[in-house]
Amino acid sequence: MRRNILGLDLGTTSIGFAKVIEDEDYQNSAVELIGVRVNPLTTDEQTNFEKGRPVSVNADRTLKRGMRRNLDRYQLRRHHLIEVLKANHIITVDTKLAEDGKNTTHATYAVRALAATAEIPLEAFARVLLAINKKRGYKSSRKAKNEDEGQLIDGMAVAKRLYEENLTPGQLSYLLLKEGKKYLPDFYRSDLNAELDKVWSFQKQFYPEILTEEFKKHLEGKGQRATSAAFWGQYGFNTAENKGSREEKKLKAYQWRSEAVDQQLTKEEVAYVITEINNDLNKSSGYLGAISDRSKELFFNKQTVGQYLYQQLKQNPHTRLKGQVFYRQDYLDEFETIWETQAKFHPELTAALKEEIRDVIIFYQRKLKSQKGLISFCEFESKEIEVEKNGLKIKKRIGLRVAPKSSPLFQEFKIWQVLNNLEFRNKSSKEVFVPDMTAKQQLFDELNIKGNLLASEAIKILGYKTKDWEANYHTLEGNRTNKSLYDAYLKILELEGYDEDLLKLSGSDDIDVSKIEKSASEIKQMVHAVFEVLGINSTILDFDAEADGKAFEQQTAYRLWHLLYSAEDDNKKYLQEDIFIYGHDNIGLKKKLCERFGFRPEHTKILVNVAFSGDYGSLSSKAMRKIYPFIKELTYDKACREAGYRHSASSLSKEEIATRPLQKRLGLLKKNELRSPVVEKILNQMVNVVNALIDDENKRRKARGLSDDFHFDEIRIELARELKKNAKERAEMTTNINAAKQLHEKIIKILQTQFGVSNPSRNDIIRYKLYEELKNNGYKDLYTNTYISPDILFSKQIDIDHIIPQMSLFDDSFSNKTVVFRKDNQDKGNKTAYDYILGKYGELALEEYISRITSLFELGKKNKEEGINKAKFQKLQKRLIDIGDGFIEKDLRESQYIAKKAKNMLYAICRSVVATSGEITARLREDWDLVNVMQEINLPKFRALGLTEMVEKKDGGQKERIIDWTKRNDHRHHAMDALTIAFTRHSHIQYLNHLNARKDEASKWHPVVSKIEEKETDLVYDDLGNRKRRFKAPMPNFREVVKEHLENVLISHKAKNKVVTKNKNKIKTAKGEKIKTELTPRGQLHKETIYGRYRYYESKEEKVGPKFDAETIGMVVNPQYRKLLLERLTTNGNDPKKAFGGKNTLSKNPLYIDEAKQELLPEKILLRWLNDDYSIRKDVTPENLKDVKTIEKVLDEGIKKILLKRLVDFGNDPKKAFSDLDKNPIWLNEAKGITIKRVTISGVKNAEALHYKKDHFGNAILNENGKLIPSSFVSTGNNHHVAIYRDAEGNLQERVVSLFDAVQLVNAGEAVIDREYNKGIGWQFLFTMKQNEMFVFPNEKTGFDPKEIDLLNTDNRKLISPNLFRVQKIASKNYFFRHHLETNVEERKELKDIVYKPQLGLNAIKDVVKVRINHLGKIISVGEY
Repeated sequence: MRRNILGLDLGTTSIGFAKVIEDEDYQNSAVELIGVRVNPLTTDEQTNFEKGRPVSVNADRTLKRGMRRNLDRYQLRRHHLIEVLKANHIITVDTKLAEDGKNTTHATYAVRALAATAEIPLEAFARVLLAINKKRGYKSSRKAKNEDEGQLIDGMAVAKRLYEENLTPGQLSYLLLKEGKKYLPDFYRSDLNAELDKVWSFQKQFYPEILTEEFKKHLEGKGQRATSAAFWGQYGFNTAENKGSREEKKLKAYQWRSEAVDQQLTKEEVAYVITEINNDLNKSSGYLGAISDRSKELFFNKQTVGQYLYQQLKQNPHTRLKGQVFYRQDYLDEFETIWETQAKFHPELTAALKEEIRDVIIFYQRKLKSQKGLISFCEFESKEIEVEKNGLKIKKRIGLRVAPKSSPLFQEFKIWQVLNNLEFRNKSSKEVFVPDMTAKQQLFDELNIKGNLLASEAIKILGYKTKDWEANYHTLEGNRTNKSLYDAYLKILELEGYDEDLLKLSGSDDIDVSKIEKSASEIKQMVHAVFEVLGINSTILDFDAEADGKAFEQQTAYRLWHLLYSAEDDNKKYLQEDIFIYGHDNIGLKKKLCERFGFRPEHTKILVNVAFSGDYGSLSSKAMRKIYPFIKELTYDKACREAGYRHSASSLSKEEIATRPLQKRLGLLKKNELRSPVVEKILNQMVNVVNALIDDENKRRKARGLSDDFHFDEIRIELARELKKNAKERAEMTTNINAAKQLHEKIIKILQTQFGVSNPSRNDIIRYKLYEELKNNGYKDLYTNTYISPDILFSKQIDIDHIIPQMSLFDDSFSNKTVVFRKDNQDKGNKTAYDYILGKYGELALEEYISRITSLFELGKKNKEEGINKAKFQKLQKRLIDIGDGFIEKDLRESQYIAKKAKNMLYAICRSVVATSGEITARLREDWDLVNVMQEINLPKFRALGLTEMVEKKDGGQKERIIDWTKRNDHRHHAMDALTIAFTRHSHIQYLNHLNARKDEASKWHPVVSKIEEKETDLVYDDLGNRKRRFKAPMPNFREVVKEHLENVLISHKAKNKVVTKNKNKIKTAKGEKIKTELTPRGQLHKETIYGRYRYYESKEEKVGPKFDAETIGMVVNPQYRKLLLERLTTNGNDPKKAFGGKNTLSKNPLYIDEAKQELLPEKILLRWLNDDYSIRKDVTPENLKDVKTIEKVLDEGIKKILLKRLVDFGNDPKKAFSDLDKNPIWLNEAKGITIKRVTISGVKNAEALHYKKDHFGNAILNENGKLIPSSFVSTGNNHHVAIYRDAEGNLQERVVSLFDAVQLVNAGEAVIDREYNKGIGWQFLFTMKQNEMFVFPNEKTGFDPKEIDLLNTDNRKLISPNLFRVQKIASKNYFFRHHLETNVEERKELKDIVYKPQLGLNAIKDVVKVRINHLGKIISVGEY
């Protein structure tokens, strides 16, 4: 039966496709079409995606847009404030609202400080309000905290006690511990700094040689380990040893800290104390810690923000105030103080006006826009409906949204889902044990409170031994929400002094419920009992996922989670008493926790810091509640069925699959339909290709008189490895790839220099790495413990052996390989390493073997670069009977978001969608002899360029290969992989998945695998004489057919045509919803850097000739020469050709300087003119000033000399010269304390102005001609296109249009491509060149002329391919083309004109032909389109 099969190789930037006919009779199978569609991501998109960064390419734009909006909102507030002040006659239209005049720089700060205590004029009062409006203070958000910012300190009451009782943080902590308190408060950074200074100065009298000022500076900013290491590194001694239980160690530490301020300690104890204080300082540092500290200073000094800042300016006028942030509450307090003070003197300042300015203008905080619309719909409780909008019928999804992952319901649901897939297997008997309901409940109770559980711990809980049993999970995922809450509950218990008797946490300083050795039920009972005593509502510990109706949401446990999860930022104004009790942030939430659940204020400080996951699940609460009763005993798919849901297309019966309706085409994903724009791009790329294939086939069917309802019988898909991994795994993979690349480069050098391997292959590198694994075994092989000399490593005497033979397990990974002697490899045959040693050498040799590999494994655990890893260690101990089935299934990871989504989308147009893996594709590629096909079809091209070499094969023969080339250099390798995927049958996957069942007659898979082996494999012998099974080729002459199709592939590249995207913005107004269409540019309009313009003189000598027009003569330096030249030009009617050309050249008709006509005007004269250049301010850093060349760009000559001298003084090392400028400043004027921290350097030659100059009142500044003066210059971004024209003389001309210009044209309603440009003077439009557009070039060497052949004829593709190039980059009269097959962008001179065409001018493109290629690689139009 003939079946239409589609193979897809889906990657991040390209998609390979192959449409084939598969027949039971291999003779009738055929390849119909193969190709590649390239849809490049931007560099940032691809890098971020591969590195696992969840940030979209637009995230940075969103951030910048947010900054612009904040600026707009501030300016809007300022405008409203000024209008209100005018309306209330506090200021007039003529009032100056900025400093004006001499010595007024800090006048507003001075008057602001005064306003809190004394009368100031109303005009000055207005300036003070505008200053407060400009900076309103920090407003904390519990959901957007960043660890790098440090932590907020809400310890005003603690700070007050330190101040009143004259205590240090260490002394107070010691007192609290002695009183029986278990939970110590946080301290302000300033208090910790004061304690450090006190300890340092007191102990310095005993250890002056240790506690120096230089050493103190050295310790700044260091954590615990770094501080401790500094004492050892500098003075050779460690911190004092602190032994005992957790509580004893804590008490001793604070005893030393308490005594350190007034008693001599040993130097080790001093080091311990300083390390502890420095660590606390390090933890309290950062943005938020500094805010807390400033707030504390205001509180104790009884100052307003304005008074605090002005005090600093009085001490040092150059103090930087910009980074000094305060709480919003501090600004509110200042506003209240100033208003109340001034209201006494100015009756205009009424209470109503105060409320309007304070609450409606300055301190108004809009609520964040709800993002609920972005939450996905539940797949079970939603549906798609058709609605009419603006006269059009559109599809809309309605229903319930998915629940948060942190929901107690989701957490319990997930645990049961895992437990129903859990299996235990006896390592010896292979008996499989599925836990019953009692066992599952026992594990559930632990997972529900303690969080994640290792499988080994689960085995112990159920009363089994880990040495006898193993599980199909490494870690069982538990309830993360409860784990976080119970950690908080235990901290509350510790705070109340209960931890020593009940928690038994002696081995740990951090509270972690999962590490408590008691059972979960005991922990719950303990917390319940203590909460009862403390008056806390203990029902928060009980959650019933099966509660009915409203009772579900009314549960106390659910209400607590919901309150903590959904609490928004608090905008209310609270009394000073509330702030004193609850701190500065989350006051409303803390009060609710106390009122509703019985917590005390000190407890709430712990609870508000509980962090829940912000992600969402895939089901709604309603769906989970319906499934929950069944998920306890059934697997997910069966539980869904019992609840009346179908969880996926794959859960349908055969009859349902055969009859389910199919769509004709795939629908494109809507913008922002998925959470990741990158994934959206990848999947839409797949949609376009699949639809193009369907349309192409339907077109042919229609021509044959058949119905246009074509569907593929099966789609087979493989995802690139980065698509099969989640973000964390992609990040790990990228790191590993980069590390491996560096290591391989290092190994190649070693092999070339030390082993004489001139052209190391991939296998040579693997052989060397396997050899290095044996280093700690004396380079003796693992099987026989015989020394392998490096001299024979690359000889025929040594083999790379598969530890578990490939005949038994399809595993070609590094962890399944080792180097052994060939004779031993042949002797081992198809046995595992373990079976071979036991059978050949006996029990004693086996014990020694186990000892060897254990020793290497232990080394590997300590250092990844030594010994062997866990995977290899396990494989070296495997017996043949231990090898189970399903190895391949583990790699077919359909759980990841992209793979799952791709399969579900394809199910809409095809009844059968099968995923395959890279390992299977690699195996079939090898068996079908396709490994070197890509190199072979490229060989003639590179041979002609002399870029091939002959290398020696292992058998002594010679083979030709391309130097420094890989198949990944050619886009067509995706098409070849897609073809392999298309011919990957179910039987191939089954066979490789159950290899070991071939010899195990008891296995249920034995008859199936044996039948596949007989029908679809041949027995062959490898180079070593070993027997090997190889899959039969899917059709006759398969290799030749593949080569022929690959040679005819034209790569389809997505061109960058769009200028703008139309977006519809919905605006809510009083009259209803208003829709506004906005045009969004499709790229960066200009670079972010803002430049300033400056002018400089340039001069050169020029020969007087026909180019000397009035403008050029105006540049002549000598005034006498200039006068004579202008006279000659005027005499000749201002025509420079007549004046200085022909018979009037100075050599034929000279000009005389003197009246006696003795002194001639020289033929060459000096010109001087002013040039515009654009400068930028940059920080003095090693990156910005990395060498003399970059320093030469500094405009100020004096500063340039200082920087050059600085570089020389530091041995021309920019890292030493320009780092740590606070400790080692670069002085401009040391006497006045002026340092160089930023410099102005020359930037770009061409730039566009964004703004015009204004004075400090916002009025435009005009030049001497009364015109606006441009300022804030930017370098415009990439060019959108180059338009090519032919002028009246037949010469080619160009017009370069940047994206900046293109967007302006669109906004003006004009055509982006001007086909009428200069038509009046005879110019004729020919074509445009945009990035990734395709052009066919003539080839003089081969005689190929694109104008003489039919480019639309598919039979000519092989002729066209060598001459088809895409536009890579464009600039004025400088066009860069890259061959359509090339994946990399290297510029090797030898490959010029073959692989790339650089820096072409207009003449070089006069005979090119522009073509348009569709998604399937077919030329569909010739010329401009």
